[in-house]
Amino acid sequence: MNRFYYDAVTQMEQAGVDDQYIQGWQCGFLQNPKREAQRLTTAYEAGYAAGEEKNTDAFGEWVKG
Repeated sequence: MNRFYYDAVTQMEQAGVDDQYIQGWQCGFLQNPKREAQRLTTAYEAGYAAGEEKNTDAFGEWVKG
């Protein structure tokens, strides 16, 4: 198991980050293909880009208010 991945996702879930961002981050991190175009959201695409870079710095911007 990848501890960094697990800890990052747990931290995002506990912080109340937008589900679309988390799903995008997971897919980007795991290098899965993006969703089909009609299902893309701004949050998903931001998460995907951060996940590809294995970046956990920006998720605070996606905490649900």
